[in-house]
Amino acid sequence: MDERFNRWLLPPLLALLFLLIVYQYVSPACPGAACPRRPPASAARRGGGPAEREEEEEAAEAALPRLVAKFPFARGELCRRVRFDMRGRDVIVFLHIQKTGGTTFGRHLVRNIHLEQPCYCRAGQKKCACHRPGGDKDTWLFSRFSTGWSCGLHADWTELTSCVPAAMERRGCAGNRTVRNFYYITMLRDPVSRYLSEWKHVQRGATWKTSLHMCDGRSPTPDELPTCYEGDDWSGVSLQEFMDCSYNLANNRQVRMLADLSLVGCYNLTFMNESERNMILLQSAKNNLKNMAFFGLTEFQRKTQYLFERTFNLKFISPFTQFNVTRASNVDIGEDVRQRIEELNFLDVQLYEYAKDLFLQRFQYTKQEEHQKNRLKRREERRLLREQRAHQWPREDATEAAVTEDYNSQVARW
Repeated sequence: MDERFNRWLLPPLLALLFLLIVYQYVSPACPGAACPRRPPASAARRGGGPAEREEEEEAAEAALPRLVAKFPFARGELCRRVRFDMRGRDVIVFLHIQKTGGTTFGRHLVRNIHLEQPCYCRAGQKKCACHRPGGDKDTWLFSRFSTGWSCGLHADWTELTSCVPAAMERRGCAGNRTVRNFYYITMLRDPVSRYLSEWKHVQRGATWKTSLHMCDGRSPTPDELPTCYEGDDWSGVSLQEFMDCSYNLANNRQVRMLADLSLVGCYNLTFMNESERNMILLQSAKNNLKNMAFFGLTEFQRKTQYLFERTFNLKFISPFTQFNVTRASNVDIGEDVRQRIEELNFLDVQLYEYAKDLFLQRFQYTKQEEHQKNRLKRREERRLLREQRAHQWPREDATEAAVTEDYNSQVARW
């Protein structure tokens, strides 16, 4: 009896269970109304609204790793903005230090800036004519590729600051003396890489022997500035020979080219003791670099482009390219040789550490300032949109009320 009852009862129970399962999958989750779409998980995390998303962005930005500053720079030293007037009498002066990527950067200045009147570069010639807009034949750029070596081959800070004003007057119209604003810029490079690059360049025959090295109105005597080689050049020099020359100008070249040499008696090494001379040179180079309108670093091409554009309010046509493989990078040296090069360039090492910290702090400050401006701009746009909507809604409500009143009056007449 029990078995027969179970056989009759089991099929209906299974059918009922099947119907329940089917109903669970096909029935609407919210009967009688359209179900809202579930927001994506990312939108749910953001909170959905513009304000919530902005808060999330700010929180994410604050969570990013910050640069650990080594040197305390004031806000005015980080915020570099110049009111460069290309139509006026402002001039960018490029101090070109050997083997710092200055040739590449110099070409960017004459060929890659978006200008109302681009520099005219004739095929087969290095120099370009960079005239001001509006038909003025005066130039806004003092550099190797615009004015040539008007103050001497690879003129340093001491030479340029005493030479550029007069050189620009000579290029101008006769009898038309004009007060100009000069904005000095330069490029720096890691001292070891720069030193190795100069060695390879000298090994191929470079000498820069025609450099004037003018200081306090005169060039140094052969006793003050002897050469490291006999003959026309130093072709084929080994790295060991290059390092062994104690008066090699490659040593601490970046500090020497950025310092005011008149403070230490120019190239007269008997003017003061060596330690005092080195201290003054380094401090002078730091001060001049910090007060320049702009400087870039060879190792940070994109950041260099970004800071230049925002310093001068000029835009480059194409982005800078970072070359990580150079002749210097292909030189295989041991740790002892690297240490020797750092010792020979101990002033440059300190200057580069200072410059890199200042450069990256300026980049971070400028980025944060730009983000803050963009946030304020978005908030202002939302505020204006809310006000616009607030003005539109009362008119829509009034129109709807008038239509309703007219309809009610017609119904009453009927």
